[in-house]
Amino acid sequence: MKQICVVGVGYVGLVTAACFADLGNRVTALDVNEQRVENLKKGIMPIYEPGLDELVKRNVNSGRITFTTSYKEALKDAEYAFIAVGTPSDAKGAADLQYVAAAAKSIAENMNAPLIIINKSTVPIGTGDWVADIVKGAQPKPIGFSVVSCPEFLREGSAIGDFTNPHRTVIGSLDKDAANKVAHLHLPLRAPIVITDLRTAEMIKYASNAFLATKISFMNELADLCELVGADVKEVAAGMGYDARIGRHFLDAGLGWGGSCFPKDVEALAFMAKENGLNPRILNDVMEVNYDRRKVAVEHVEKMVGGDLKGKTIGLLGLAFKPNTDDMRDAPAIDIAEALIKAGAKVRAYDPVSMEVARPILPAVEMFDEPYKMAKDCDALMVVTEWNEFKQLDLEKVKELLKSPVIYDGRNIYDPRLMREMGFNYRAIGRS
Repeated sequence: MKQICVVGVGYVGLVTAACFADLGNRVTALDVNEQRVENLKKGIMPIYEPGLDELVKRNVNSGRITFTTSYKEALKDAEYAFIAVGTPSDAKGAADLQYVAAAAKSIAENMNAPLIIINKSTVPIGTGDWVADIVKGAQPKPIGFSVVSCPEFLREGSAIGDFTNPHRTVIGSLDKDAANKVAHLHLPLRAPIVITDLRTAEMIKYASNAFLATKISFMNELADLCELVGADVKEVAAGMGYDARIGRHFLDAGLGWGGSCFPKDVEALAFMAKENGLNPRILNDVMEVNYDRRKVAVEHVEKMVGGDLKGKTIGLLGLAFKPNTDDMRDAPAIDIAEALIKAGAKVRAYDPVSMEVARPILPAVEMFDEPYKMAKDCDALMVVTEWNEFKQLDLEKVKELLKSPVIYDGRNIYDPRLMREMGFNYRAIGRS
């Protein structure tokens, strides 16, 4: 049993803490948000993540995980301290490291024994050295420590499975002994472990996310050509995916990526390139293609309802940036809803999980507690998030409820031929 402190109980921190506790370690999870910590002590999760509620409760009951706002308490007897705080983009596109700096300073001020400090947050290249300098400068008295980079590769909606069955674990440090200790911490996961230096580990994280985002933007650009030449982008993706050099994952054309990772990581990598005198042309195009998808979707719906959105009622099926999460950060639904409203449309929405999170973000959007109520008298529906629930809708009933049978499928969840046979004015992405 290892003694672990995890700073930050957001998506990454809470999943990391709960999963390490489930592996038999003693974990103290810390957050400066008192209300969040109090809720966790009562069993109230701050995020929606399938299986997390049960995982946390099981380890709380076993005594393997506790929650606190006190650094002194969290670091007592700790051998490892994971920094898993947010690193949002600032106004220039760089990663905002104020929370990382605050965590490093507080760790330095409260540690009482040698410690391995692990950057779990996605941070710019060189942050490991910077964190080491902060800790050295803030320690009341010198205590030995090492800084290790161990970037997370957790997908929202499947984070627990990603932690317990990782493709690989990446560990970077200038201290070989510390790197090996962190590697041993991950050995029960039985996955390949890549041990390298700090800056290379930090770059692996950014490069991985940027490449996955590039695959999505490439397929979205290809989808436009597929529509014009009469090809089906889903069949194209299937044919490409059988090639082991390409792989099937992240080849789905749609409304593009959003959330807390891809947008800020691609932007931050581009910012780092510019800061070093480079012109990140591919990264810039990846971002441009992605955000164009949202504008194009609204333009397509406008044409489908007769060329004018003014006075029309448009229903959104889904709000979260992806299924199995309530995360609305940089969700395509936000830009789409705001563009529809600006064009004079009334916007309704239904999402099985994220509506409470979405309400303050989209106050002008009318929320409904089930999809059929939302669809009644709409001039068109837009599939924005590919929840499984939407794949099972009674489409005959939906057709009867709509003012006009118009569906824009932004996630390609329906069969175009079937939809047209049913009498829908239907348009998908990249499917001629």
